[in-house]
Amino acid sequence: MSSRIASAALRVRTAPITLRAGPRFQQPTLLNRLYSSSADDLPPPPPLLQKLKSDLKTAMRAKDANRLSVLRAIMAANLNASKTASPIKTDVQLVALMRKIAKGAEDAAAEARAAGRQDLVDKEAAQVAILAEYMQGSGVATLGEAELRALVDKVVGEVRAAGAEGRTLMGNVMKGLNTALEGKDVDRKSLAELVKKVTAS
Repeated sequence: MSSRIASAALRVRTAPITLRAGPRFQQPTLLNRLYSSSADDLPPPPPLLQKLKSDLKTAMRAKDANRLSVLRAIMAANLNASKTASPIKTDVQLVALMRKIAKGAEDAAAEARAAGRQDLVDKEAAQVAILAEYMQGSGVATLGEAELRALVDKVVGEVRAAGAEGRTLMGNVMKGLNTALEGKDVDRKSLAELVKKVTAS
């Protein structure tokens, strides 16, 4: 009996041990690499946007209600733009966005004035002033009405001298203006209306 037990114990000790292989490490696929590196490929945010984010924190600490309202409106509009085919990538685009917000505030002030709400008029006027402060300090050149008219007259004259007329005239003028106005803050809607007026004369 004891010899059989000893023999069985010996077989247990000498039985080969089989190790199960763990899951093999898989190299990341091309798709995974593309996704993981997408954040590195994004262009840096506009410098002005970085300043606005910093000022937002400062305004929160200072409990500056008007500046907070303005900065939050800009951030919300920038976030909405980031979800479209035309995200904000430059200071010029950001200034154009602020100009649009300022126009909305001016319209709201006009409505409040008509309703006899001077408190709301003052609030909107304060926010317009803050937006103007950021736009003027952005470093983005903004053309005045007289400067823009002079430039439009110049480009229209050059395009007409090259023999363009009719629909071709309008298209070539806008193409020339887009080149001349690159990097400058211009209300494109007002620009198009001005070009129509000048080319029709």
